[in-house]
Amino acid sequence: MANLKEIRGRISSISSTMQITRAMKMVSAAKLKKAQDAIVMLRPYSEKLQEIIQNVNSSSDPDQVSIYAQKREVKRVLFITVTSNRGLAGAFNSNVVKELNIQFQNNAQYEVEVLSIGKKAYDAVRKTRTVYSNESAVFDNLNFDTVANVTEAVMSSFREGKFDEVYVIYNKFVNAATQEVTTEKLLPITMAEADAAEPQVETDYIFEPNRAEILDNLIPKSIKTQVFKAVLDSVASEHGARMTAMHKATDNAQELKNDLVIFYNKARQAAITNEILEIVSGAEALKNS
Repeated sequence: MANLKEIRGRISSISSTMQITRAMKMVSAAKLKKAQDAIVMLRPYSEKLQEIIQNVNSSSDPDQVSIYAQKREVKRVLFITVTSNRGLAGAFNSNVVKELNIQFQNNAQYEVEVLSIGKKAYDAVRKTRTVYSNESAVFDNLNFDTVANVTEAVMSSFREGKFDEVYVIYNKFVNAATQEVTTEKLLPITMAEADAAEPQVETDYIFEPNRAEILDNLIPKSIKTQVFKAVLDSVASEHGARMTAMHKATDNAQELKNDLVIFYNKARQAAITNEILEIVSGAEALKNS
């Protein structure tokens, strides 16, 4: 039977672990509210921006296609992965890495590189894949401008022909307990095509200064907003995943602690019973001597 002192030490250790997991759960719950509000506010803006681009582009000259919408023969593909810099968030990071490996298999015929936003994805691929850039420092000062600088570098590489397609892989926030791994095509952007079978609705817009210049300004902003939305989605998902993981860890630790307490009480009772038997046996031996 295990030593009572050893069991007490294990119970104390589990209690300390429970304090840590409970504190991490509370911290993530507090951060989740702020992160959730940020992504909920950004989504309508991003969707409306996409809608405006589609409306402005619907009647534009097909010969004047934005460089960010130009399709070319695919030879080189870039995947932007959004993970976290820290662990203890369940399958949050591993799901992104798993999806990235699937994309590697699906695009095995192309030259594939990875731009990592988050240390966990970088650590997972840096020894086996070509890493275009590690942008884990984005989370040190997370704002639109920081993410936009990273996106601008990607857009510049696309314009120069270094990449023919760009995708972003991230955890889309659904709620605190649910995150969906999502792969979105970032470049080239997809423009809505008019359906010849459907009657065209005339829209009376006044463009100032002109349609082409408006698209030249809106499309880069839309691309940067799309990446920023993916990062905010990932941040909210991270806090939700960590809160859920720490809640389960606390419950499991409590269950283990309860089992050890029962085991300790049984061991202690057995030790006391043995001591009583030894005392009684000794008294009987003295009485009979």
